[in-house]
Amino acid sequence: MKVAITGMGIISSIGNTVEENFHSLVSLKTGLSTISNIKTIHKDIIKVGEIKLTNEQLAEQLNLPSDNNYSRTALLGAIAAKQAVENAKISDMNAYKSGLISATSVGGMDMTEKYYYEYFENEACQKYIASHDIGDNSQKIANCIGLKGMVTTISTACSSAANAIMLGARLIQSGELDRVVVGGTDALAKFTINGFKTLMILSDDYNAPFDNNRKGLNLGEAAAFLVLESETIVKNENKEVLAYVTGFGNANDAFHQTASSENGDGAFLAMNKAFKMAKIQPSEIDYINAHGTATPNNDLSEGRAIIRIFGENVPDFSSTKPFTGHTLAAAAGIEAVYSILAIQNNIIFPNLNFKTNMEEFNLTPQLTLKEKEIHHVLSNSFGFGGNCSTLIFSKN
Repeated sequence: MKVAITGMGIISSIGNTVEENFHSLVSLKTGLSTISNIKTIHKDIIKVGEIKLTNEQLAEQLNLPSDNNYSRTALLGAIAAKQAVENAKISDMNAYKSGLISATSVGGMDMTEKYYYEYFENEACQKYIASHDIGDNSQKIANCIGLKGMVTTISTACSSAANAIMLGARLIQSGELDRVVVGGTDALAKFTINGFKTLMILSDDYNAPFDNNRKGLNLGEAAAFLVLESETIVKNENKEVLAYVTGFGNANDAFHQTASSENGDGAFLAMNKAFKMAKIQPSEIDYINAHGTATPNNDLSEGRAIIRIFGENVPDFSSTKPFTGHTLAAAAGIEAVYSILAIQNNIIFPNLNFKTNMEEFNLTPQLTLKEKEIHHVLSNSFGFGGNCSTLIFSKN
């Protein structure tokens, strides 16, 4: 059974709405810059995809009181989820069996960092530390959209939002729910920046996915949510459908704590599962929105998996991370929005910063904006621990 996408919302470093994100994509406008919202020794050394709004400005958008205890992750998530619900023209969030599946990796870490040293000395700080929990972030997002139904959280590193979309689709297919708001949200935090710096996979320049001389990734922050609805709701309310979730699959190659297997075993399995569910052949894919983090390991692993699936007939592909940075648990959410925009506008977004083919194989991503009739988009998202997920979005 196909699952309809009837609404989407996004906030990222290239725009605070779906329309702004699309404009930046077609204008080839990157959101990567030096850090301004976080006090860190890496402030002028690395580039990130930072949303240039303070927590206070984000809270104002949500009409929250000044003493709210929303983490930045929750603020971004609530803004994107509200956009998605409004885009789906939902007037009563609880008119059907509805739920929220929110994905995050960082959670309320920005709050924990801010109040950590005061926690045991200042009782007033404890309400802010309470927002550290990832479930607290999801509940706050649910409150902002007026949801009284099921709320749950997924955290599988960088594939989190893809798995949230999959679980939401499964709940609709099984009849457990009629409508699910799904997606992911992650804010930048010193914890994340320092952690990835320790892993030695941050680039000191703009990231260049699938380039032979790639240096690593740029971190980013973002939130994006979709509204998934059953065919029954679509028919009963004569709703406009943006696209469909027609296939998905996930797999875990359990190769390493942070690295993907060199031959892309998990990615290969995930893509295969998605094709079987969608009941289409690899040759029917018009565009691949690649995970493409620009780390040496990921691009080698993903490239080999793509070749294993598509052989010599690899369709147009690109990574959009040079626009936004790698937004961790939000990545599959924002890239789902970009995949749907590609379908709606028959446009393939370019892979910025690419210059030289990798020496291991002859794969060249799409380098310019390309107009092309698009019916099916495959979107990959891979997380630490070999957590690989693939989504297929279709026009009808």
